[in-house]
Amino acid sequence: MFTTAIRFGNAFLNSLVISSMSDGKRNGQPKQQQNQKRKKVTKLHNKTPPPPTIEDIEDIVPSSFTEDETHKMRASLLKWYDLNRRDLPWRRLNHSSKEEDQSELDTRAYGVWVSEVMLQQTRVQTVIGYYNRWMEKWPTIHHLARATLEEVNEMWAGLGYYRRARFLSEGAKKIVAEGGRIPETVSALRKIPGIGDYTAGAIASIAFNEVVPVVDGNVVRAIARLKAVSANPKDSVTIKRFWKVAAQLVDPFRPGDFNQALMELGATVCTPLNPSCSTCPVSEHCCALSISREDNSVVVTDYPIKGVKVKQRCDFSAVCVVEIQGAQQILEGNKCVSEFLLIKRPNEGLLAGLWEFPSVLLDGEADWFARTEAINGFLKQILRLDPKKTCHIVLREEVGEFVHVFSHICLKVYVELLVLKGVTNNLFKKRNNKTIPWKCVDSDALSSMGLTSSVRKVYTMVQKYKKKDLSPAKKRNRRTKKLNS
Repeated sequence: MFTTAIRFGNAFLNSLVISSMSDGKRNGQPKQQQNQKRKKVTKLHNKTPPPPTIEDIEDIVPSSFTEDETHKMRASLLKWYDLNRRDLPWRRLNHSSKEEDQSELDTRAYGVWVSEVMLQQTRVQTVIGYYNRWMEKWPTIHHLARATLEEVNEMWAGLGYYRRARFLSEGAKKIVAEGGRIPETVSALRKIPGIGDYTAGAIASIAFNEVVPVVDGNVVRAIARLKAVSANPKDSVTIKRFWKVAAQLVDPFRPGDFNQALMELGATVCTPLNPSCSTCPVSEHCCALSISREDNSVVVTDYPIKGVKVKQRCDFSAVCVVEIQGAQQILEGNKCVSEFLLIKRPNEGLLAGLWEFPSVLLDGEADWFARTEAINGFLKQILRLDPKKTCHIVLREEVGEFVHVFSHICLKVYVELLVLKGVTNNLFKKRNNKTIPWKCVDSDALSSMGLTSSVRKVYTMVQKYKKKDLSPAKKRNRRTKKLNS
C-alpha cells in the first residue's frame, strides 16, 4: 500500500540518485579528469566538503495546517468535546470560576497529576475506581506527602507499572518540602521526579491554562491520520513532528479543554482498529480518509504504521509460600496461629519496594528438587532459616505453575507450599541489617494488603489447593513430599 506522498518521495529520492550518477556523463569529462579536479578543489579548501543533504520523505508532505484549517479544527473539536466528553471524576475539578484561590488551583492540578499518571498504560474504566479511592484517602498533595511508600504501593496494587506510584510519592514530598505549591509551567513541572513532557503539558494546560500541547498515543494516532504520516510513530524525529503539529493546533483560549478533546477523539472515535470516521468532527481535514476514498488499497487504519514489537524475554521463578504454624505465639506470645512469610523486594528494579512471597529466579526450566534447593538456600540467606535443620517441615507440596506477563518479560512461575513448625523465637530475633527486609502476617492481614496481581494469584492458588487437596479425606491418601533429608 503506497500513498501518493510516498510515491512522490520515492521518485524524488530516485531522481537524486540518478542525477548524481549521471553528473560525469553530462559534463562530458573523462573519469580521470574529474578525479583530478576534485583533488584540486579539496586541496584549495583544505577540508572535506559536507555531504549533500537529502530531504526526508515525510518533510515533503506539509507537516502543518493552514491558519484556516487550524481555526476550523479548533472550533469543531471543542464543540464536539463539549457535547460528547465522558463524565470522568478528574474532569469534575475543572475551573469553577474565573477567580480561584491557590488552594483550588493546587487541588485541581493535583487531581490532574494523579489521573494522568494512573492513565498511563491503563484503561480508563480501571483507573476510575483507583482514582476515587486515592483521592478519598489523600485529597491533597500534603496528605500524599505524609504517606509512606508502602501505603502508596498498597493503594496502587493492581494498576501495574509501580514506578509511577513511587514517583508520585517522591514528587509530592519534594513539592511540599519546597513550599507546597505545584508548579504552573511545563519547564518547572519537568523538574519534579517522574513528570515528563506529556504529564507536564497535561497539568500545565488543564490546571493552569498554559498554552502548551500534550502528545500521547491517542494524539499520535489522530495526528498521524489527519496528516497521513506514514513514518514510524515511535521514531524520535517523528515524535518531535507530532509535538510540533500539536503545538500548532492547541487552542490559545481553552488549551486544557482542547488537549483533552484531542485525546478524547483518539480514545473514542479515532480508535486503533475501528475508527468511526462518519462521526468524527474533523473528518473533512483528514488526509488518511481522503486517500482511502481515492485508493481502495488504502484504509485509514494503515496510519500510523505498526511498529515491530520487541520480543519478550522468558524468565523462570520459583515461589515458596512459607506458612509458619504458631508464628504469632512465637513473636508476641499471643494465641497460636499460622502466619505467612513475606519478603520486601529491592528499592530499585522491577516491582521495587513491594512485598512478595520468597522467590528465586531460575536459570531456566528446573525440576522439583532443583527448585526446592534454590528456595532453601534463599531462606537460609535471608532468615537463617534452614528447613532441613532448624525447624520441622509439616508439609511441602508442589501447588502448580502459571505464566505472568509483564510488558517486556514473560515469567513462568512455579508455586510450592511449605508449612513449618518449631521455628524458635531466637531464630526470628536474629535479624541482620544487611539482609533483605521480611515480615510475617496472618491471613487476614495478607488478604487486606495491597499485593501485586501475581502475588495475589499465588496466594489464591495456595488457598484453593489447601481446600481441595488437603481436605481430611484426601490427607489420608495423599503422598506428601517431605524433604527433611
